[in-house]
Amino acid sequence: MSTIAILGAGTWGSALAHCLARNNHEVRLWSRFENEILEMKCSRTNKNLPEMVLPETVLMTADPLEALAGAEYVLVVVPSVYVRSTIQYTAPFISPDSIVTCASKGIEANSLKLLSEVIADELASQMVSVRGITALSGPTHAEEVARSLPTLIVSACEDETVAEEIQHLFDGSCIRPYTNTDLRGVEICGALKNVEALAVGVARGLGYGDNTAAALMTRGMEEIRRLGLAMGCQERTFFGLAGIGDLIVTATSLHSRNNRCGMLIGSGKPVQEAVREVGMVVEGLNTLPAAVELCRKTGMEMPIISAVRAIVQDGARPDDIVRELMSRKLKEE
Repeated sequence: MSTIAILGAGTWGSALAHCLARNNHEVRLWSRFENEILEMKCSRTNKNLPEMVLPETVLMTADPLEALAGAEYVLVVVPSVYVRSTIQYTAPFISPDSIVTCASKGIEANSLKLLSEVIADELASQMVSVRGITALSGPTHAEEVARSLPTLIVSACEDETVAEEIQHLFDGSCIRPYTNTDLRGVEICGALKNVEALAVGVARGLGYGDNTAAALMTRGMEEIRRLGLAMGCQERTFFGLAGIGDLIVTATSLHSRNNRCGMLIGSGKPVQEAVREVGMVVEGLNTLPAAVELCRKTGMEMPIISAVRAIVQDGARPDDIVRELMSRKLKEE
């Protein structure tokens, strides 16, 4: 049995807490918001996962010392825009003997750093040394993990032995992890697939069918692959669970906030109204500015990401953007 602190009590953090506690680990679920913790203590559920009951063994707390004292493993599961501030706040309580795992997906807008790099920055700034920093990514909807449905995931770290430690935490649970040493590639896939999934959702909202969705997913994965290779990632990553696997589930499932948000935008809703209707964080919108800037810096032509930018940031009409995409110069695949 291991001691695991989970920073972030949203749907994914709560589902991971449920999974790991049922796998006989000591789990501490932390949120900075005391009201959220009090509500969850009373109900033993997350309000967005009402059918999942968290075991009595899961400690819920808003106290970072109570959550992190002696924890061997720390899972960071907050929205990407809050990863830096969360580590700033909790770093003094993180044990040097721990492994920190980022289960959030995104790229920091101002620095263009991957979330594992953000975590490393903040730990270093507070002179906190840990045994390793890893990422968890792949086709994983919290709603299905909460129901203990079979799920495959990737444990990524440049040090394979560290990735294997995280892998073994889930051994025997509904989650089956595979290891990957291409940490950057896994994180690039996890971040950019949310933007590509927005595009698929917009197409659905416009009334387009499976042909269009399949085309956008295929070409979207090619955009991610080309950018990833330019950033030194390994090609095989893009055709595995963290790449095409995660894109498929995010672009097709109604559990996907990015897909749903895109559908609402495509059907004519303003972006902010679509976000309000989804009711939870839409990571594709958070990642979009960084994705656009990475395209610019690398000189990569990424038409689908550019199309999402035009719709979300410039207010372009989705049907006009589709016509532009379809009338681009003909080329080989």
